[in-house]
Amino acid sequence: MNCSAEKASRKWAFGAFGRTAAAMVTVAAGLLLLALLSDQALAAKTSRAWQSPWGDLFGIHPPRQRGKVHRAAVPLPRPRPADAPTAEPAKPTADEPSKEAAKETAKETAKETAKETAKETTKEAKPTEQATPQPPPPSACRLALTEAIAIAPSIPDIRGAGGCGGEDLVRLEAIVLPDKRQVSVKPAAILRCAMASALADWIRTDIAPLAVRLGSTISDLDNFDSFECRGRNRIVGARLSEHGRANALDVRALKLANGRSISLTDRTVPREVREAVLHSACARFSTVLGPGSDWYHEDHIHLDIMERRNNYRICQWNVWDPLPQRAPLMPAERPEEAPPREVAAKPEAAKSDAAKPAAGKSSAAPADEKSGAATPEPEPKPTTKKRRQNRRS
Repeated sequence: MNCSAEKASRKWAFGAFGRTAAAMVTVAAGLLLLALLSDQALAAKTSRAWQSPWGDLFGIHPPRQRGKVHRAAVPLPRPRPADAPTAEPAKPTADEPSKEAAKETAKETAKETAKETAKETTKEAKPTEQATPQPPPPSACRLALTEAIAIAPSIPDIRGAGGCGGEDLVRLEAIVLPDKRQVSVKPAAILRCAMASALADWIRTDIAPLAVRLGSTISDLDNFDSFECRGRNRIVGARLSEHGRANALDVRALKLANGRSISLTDRTVPREVREAVLHSACARFSTVLGPGSDWYHEDHIHLDIMERRNNYRICQWNVWDPLPQRAPLMPAERPEEAPPREVAAKPEAAKSDAAKPAAGKSSAAPADEKSGAATPEPEPKPTTKKRRQNRRS
């Protein structure tokens, strides 16, 4: 039997497998050795990390145990010796009553101070709305419009939507004339103080002397409209009227003491009277609208003191003449004794053209007479309905 190594592969069929297994065992042993070496290196590194200042940064080392806390002994005071003298109570002196009175006075003062402080705190805690607002001081116009000029008590300010309303308002009830007689405003007008002052000055200076010239005195002023929150001419969406600002008055008539009523838009009122009122009103008010201005002021006169650029004024009031007593009818018939009317002479060309048809008519007339005498007139045929022809034929 030959057992040489050269022929081992031929003699044993699993020779190559044996060599592979030996190599695997060798590799496993090497890996085990490397693992042991790495564990030793890691342990060394860990020991060095514990010794370094950053060793506990990642919680590798378990926390160290703290030492026990020892309570400090607090020394107590020593007991009072038995042979120590006893403490005697203080004897009352002559100053003690004054000290007690001072204490009582101090207590009473403190109580009073606390009460005053509490009252002030409650006053401050109340809402400011409950406090009644003080009215503003009267304006210069209000001070000038005294009871010797007009009966016009002040009323609160009006603040409406869209700028409607106004300040320094009065309710004009009557105007006092220089002779102490009163001109009633019916109904009472709500106006601004400036407008009420201008109206009173107009009545006292211009209208009262006019009424005296008419043989009476003025007694009433017919107020057609004063303050009303609306657009111009009562048109929805129009600009705010001066009536909405309590800055205008509509006058319809002036009433005299003798019962006569002077309507400012009446044609039957003498023209001189209406023109006098027109001139005086346009001189005192910045806007005067009456008949002829538009269709909204045909039956009254509008007065206001609207301020415009460059002191521009508007005075539109037509003083119409009175209407005739009797409306004109058809023209009268021509009298018989009137001379005959002259006809204008026709031109020669027109005469020749007119002569030709006249001659033709004259020549045709005898022929018609002869034919009419010779032949009788044909009898009229009865009317028959014509049938509609067929359009397709």
